[in-house]
Amino acid sequence: MKPKHLFILLFSTLNCIGQSKNKEQIQKNLDEGKKLYQSEMASWYGTDIFLAKYPEREKIGGYFSYSDNEKSKCIFFSKEENPKVIGTITFDDSFNINKATTDLANRNFTKNELDYYTLRQNAKKALENDTLIKSYNNSKLNLIPLISKGERKVYILTGPNVNGVVLLGNDYLLNFDQNNKFLNRKALHKNLIPIQYKKEQTEVETMHNHQAETGDFITATDICTLMLYEKFTNWKNHIVLSKNYASIWNCKTNELNVIPAEEFTKQFDKKD
Repeated sequence: MKPKHLFILLFSTLNCIGQSKNKEQIQKNLDEGKKLYQSEMASWYGTDIFLAKYPEREKIGGYFSYSDNEKSKCIFFSKEENPKVIGTITFDDSFNINKATTDLANRNFTKNELDYYTLRQNAKKALENDTLIKSYNNSKLNLIPLISKGERKVYILTGPNVNGVVLLGNDYLLNFDQNNKFLNRKALHKNLIPIQYKKEQTEVETMHNHQAETGDFITATDICTLMLYEKFTNWKNHIVLSKNYASIWNCKTNELNVIPAEEFTKQFDKKD
């Protein structure tokens, strides 16, 4: 084979490998973003339901949520050295609170629940003297443990304490080993990105940019946040623009389209 032909074959092979890795990363971000959304929805509505039915609040040690097949569960545990489950709120994929089931029986953690509990507690310990994690006024940090495809993680999102704003960024990923021991952590977006919204506005397109350290594509945390708040914002699309790609999230259908940044720029220029 001539050297020129060899170079062309090698370039084509590397290009295919690159495209394959990109697709894998995009799909992973999409899958994990939806799992984070399911966890947060279960926590949002599960907390309201549980507190309305459980009067002994001084006994509550905390809560976490996770997905179990087609169901999402919010687990509340007791405030003691060896805590037990004191409440289980279960949702189907509609998150219709009228379809949710409530179980206030005291019981031990299942093995899976014990892993989620341990992950969350170990994440809190890892953050005690951490100087990377930032806090902002009128916001709170939400810890979301995730066990998926052999990986154990805790994502940290920044949620607003006021209405009329969506907070993207100031999010973090903590990685753990198979024994739930803390390994490392990194910032996903370096800054907090507040975007104001008004309910009366419709067909709005919003956008934020990714620097190289955040990556080329929309993150799992971006997807989770958009899914949580799109029902309030009435946004049409949200675009995440990096140096190489534009990730276009359809807030009406929860579909993702990723195109080269150059192609997006041409489309954007035509609109003007």
